[in-house]
Amino acid sequence: MNQLRRLHVTIPGEADQLAWLGRLIGASTARAVGELVVELARGCPACSDARLLWLERGECHATNGKPDVHVSAWMLAILRGEDDVPASAGGEYVIRLAPDVPAVLLLMLEDAMAGPRLGAALEPCLVLAGRQLQQLLALAELHDSHRQLERSENLQRALFAISELAGTDLDMPELLRGIHGIVGTLMYAENFYIARHDPERGTLRFLYYADTADAAGPDITCDEPLEARRGSLTWHLLTQGRPLMGSAEQLAAQIGEPLEVVGPDSVDWLGVPMLREGRAHGALVVQSYRHGIGYSDEDRAVLGFVAEHVLTALERRQSKNELEHRVLLRTRELAAANRELQQEVLERQRAERLQSVLFRLAELGTADLDEDAFYRHVHAEVGSLLDASNFYIALLDEQGQRLDFPYYVDAGVQSAFSLPLERSITAYVLRTGRPWLGSRRELDAMAQAGEVVPRYIGAPSTCWLGVPLRTGETVIGVVAVQGYGDEVRFGAADQELLGFAALQIANSIHRRRAAAALLQANLQLEHRVEERTRELREQIAEREQVQRQLRHEVMHDPLTGLPNRGFLRERLGERLARRPSGPSCALLYLDVDRFKVINDSLGHLAGDAFLQAAANRLRACVCAPDVVARLAGDEFAILLDVVAEPAAAERMAQGVLQALHQPLSIGGRELEPSASVGIAVSDGRHERADSLLRDADIALYRAKQLGRGRYVMFDETLARNAVDELAMEVELRHALQHGEFVPHYQPIFRLDSGEVVGHEALLRWNHPRRGMLLPDDFVPIAQDCGLLEAIDWQLFGQVCERMVRPDTGEGFVTINVSPQHLRHAYFDRRLLQLLERSGLPPTRLLIELTEGALLDDPVLVRDTLERLRAAGVQAALDDFGTGYSSLSYLHSLPLGKLKIDQVFVRELDAAGGTGANTVVAAILALARALGIGVIAEGIETAAQRDALLAMGCEFGQGFLLGRPAPSPCPRRG
Repeated sequence: MNQLRRLHVTIPGEADQLAWLGRLIGASTARAVGELVVELARGCPACSDARLLWLERGECHATNGKPDVHVSAWMLAILRGEDDVPASAGGEYVIRLAPDVPAVLLLMLEDAMAGPRLGAALEPCLVLAGRQLQQLLALAELHDSHRQLERSENLQRALFAISELAGTDLDMPELLRGIHGIVGTLMYAENFYIARHDPERGTLRFLYYADTADAAGPDITCDEPLEARRGSLTWHLLTQGRPLMGSAEQLAAQIGEPLEVVGPDSVDWLGVPMLREGRAHGALVVQSYRHGIGYSDEDRAVLGFVAEHVLTALERRQSKNELEHRVLLRTRELAAANRELQQEVLERQRAERLQSVLFRLAELGTADLDEDAFYRHVHAEVGSLLDASNFYIALLDEQGQRLDFPYYVDAGVQSAFSLPLERSITAYVLRTGRPWLGSRRELDAMAQAGEVVPRYIGAPSTCWLGVPLRTGETVIGVVAVQGYGDEVRFGAADQELLGFAALQIANSIHRRRAAAALLQANLQLEHRVEERTRELREQIAEREQVQRQLRHEVMHDPLTGLPNRGFLRERLGERLARRPSGPSCALLYLDVDRFKVINDSLGHLAGDAFLQAAANRLRACVCAPDVVARLAGDEFAILLDVVAEPAAAERMAQGVLQALHQPLSIGGRELEPSASVGIAVSDGRHERADSLLRDADIALYRAKQLGRGRYVMFDETLARNAVDELAMEVELRHALQHGEFVPHYQPIFRLDSGEVVGHEALLRWNHPRRGMLLPDDFVPIAQDCGLLEAIDWQLFGQVCERMVRPDTGEGFVTINVSPQHLRHAYFDRRLLQLLERSGLPPTRLLIELTEGALLDDPVLVRDTLERLRAAGVQAALDDFGTGYSSLSYLHSLPLGKLKIDQVFVRELDAAGGTGANTVVAAILALARALGIGVIAEGIETAAQRDALLAMGCEFGQGFLLGRPAPSPCPRRG
């Protein structure tokens, strides 16, 4: 007792404490705070030594370095709150800095009895130090999280950059240098190389090699056998298919055998394989020759992730190069064939154009037109063959002394006049009876030779072409064209065309003159009238032949040569009118499946060739009097003139489908065509062709709905269904006007606690007669008739107004947004205006998108979602894993949640469902890595819920947890 009374403890004075507190406030690290606390404790006479221990990221730290094993064992228990703070024997005493701070002061006292008194004296300063230490630890943790986030963002930018490089037109060396630069942003990569491995051939090629210490390096221009590198690090990396990292000694320990050293020895080496389906198709390697610069496990993981994308980029570039080479070869072949075809087409077009003009010129000879209209029509027809902006016709009068110009157009001005027969260029052609083509220089040469005497009406022409008009052996006039500028030049082809036209013009003029003469001398020249009548009959016969040819062209398809829709309707109408009560006829309406894909993929020339081949196959399936016709595009029809029973039409449809399904080579591609067929057999109801065509079309539509590549026979059920769709469209419009569409809310739960965190708003139709209808019963028809968007906006308004009520709680609500909405650039503005009107906070709304909605215009969708996210509205990707899912969507789109499709959830409790477990686990891991929440859909059993909980799924919905209801349910499950 006397010894205890003599014991006393002294602590620093008030001034020293204030100075100490100032230093404490300025401390920027946990160790600096610890040193100040230890300094304060050691300043007390009763303390021989002191250490501060604190818990940082699960590890025990001390001011004088890491504590020994013995101290760590019992001190960790104290720091974690597993034990009370004891005063240990042997002069050791423990003081906690603050009740909730994981840090203690360990004192070594000269006398153990001084511990409580010393602790009480230091307590105010220690509490302040504990708070400062706690803030510094929290700040350090935030800095660490920030560094991790920066590294993730750098990785994401690098992957995007690699993907963009693969799609550029850079050559391979520039592409590889770009990849090197990208890897260099993620880790130390001054020494870097890329190797490609062909497992089938067993070859190795160094595509890229950059090394500061190895000046020689491998040959990057050719392949080499992989066995030539046996024992090297690259060989081990490719043959073992797993990453390797460390110094030479560490690498040898990992491999389990001595290394074959190639090139300078590095301080640290890291290599990862580029794997595809478990096989190494290459490797990425970085190495360091500097002490103090090495690689971590995190670098290994990052480089492995980059390797997958680099392999994809290299494969894409290789496929692109191969495809471009094949396309180049094919393009050259097609270009040669196209030139020949174009030349042939030009020749044919020229012949057809000439034939058409000649036909029309011949018709003008007998047309009921006055003289001025006749010449204007002749001018127009000649102008369709060549440049006839300056055109005239000159005729020799009956006395042979003058030239009459009944039609003269020059510089757009029309006139008519008469001139004496002089030695003009027109008179020269009339005199010689031969065409003349020449330029201004040649005209001057003829004038100097005395062949012609120039006589100009207006400005001198720079180019002139004239052809005599003959009737038999007699030249009755001249037709001529001329030009005044350098841009107008006539050639031999123009002379030939004008020569053909001149024959018909002369005949037409002659016929018109003869007709006038016949009117004046009908009684005196009866025998000539009979002769002329015979000539006219011959001409009429020729014209009728021409008309028959024209009718054939009008009633037939120019591409396939088959009769067209007009021909089929005419023939079908005749057949129905001819035998209304006799044997039935049948109409097969065909539509080639996916013809648009062929046109878009192979081009329209290949599409035309495909249609021609299909027409030939259809033509081979029928015999007269049956008819095959092409109606439009890829639609054909077969009219069976007589069918004893409907089964005969079905047998014909089967034969047609088999004939069309045979493989077909088009544009260098092997195709397997298929078609859908609708069959309609005539009965007493079919009085007109259109009614039978309509029924066959309805049956064809049904065949397409059932999956294509099949036939369907029309019956009354199909007719009623077609009428029902029209009736439902009317009912949909009525329902939209009268507010019959209502939302039902299915709760979304937190799986571990059963708490309701939100709802999904589902569309229902409260039909006045049929009751509550699900979307599958009416959404397809609403989409076809253009009412779906209006129905959605009506539903969105109801959901926002309902969810703002107090009884709904604070949970979120999801609405399903169809692809049509995202095609409008104003969708986000309209949605935010709706939220503002209803008063629902944007943070409580979540829009659900299907993966198909991302394909139409990804840039527009991303911009829309970014603007919505900036306003607080999040987006969720619905039915994830069943469509076109890719990492690019998850990286590029601002998604807040993924919804696992019920297809995978349903398999979780099924026998042999390990595949579904793997897929769901992969989706959850991917979402956690990207910071995206996951909602599992369609949970119907406790086993499914337990499996999802075990894999770490946080949210779920389904009939097991809660069914859709007219009102939201904010209660806990």
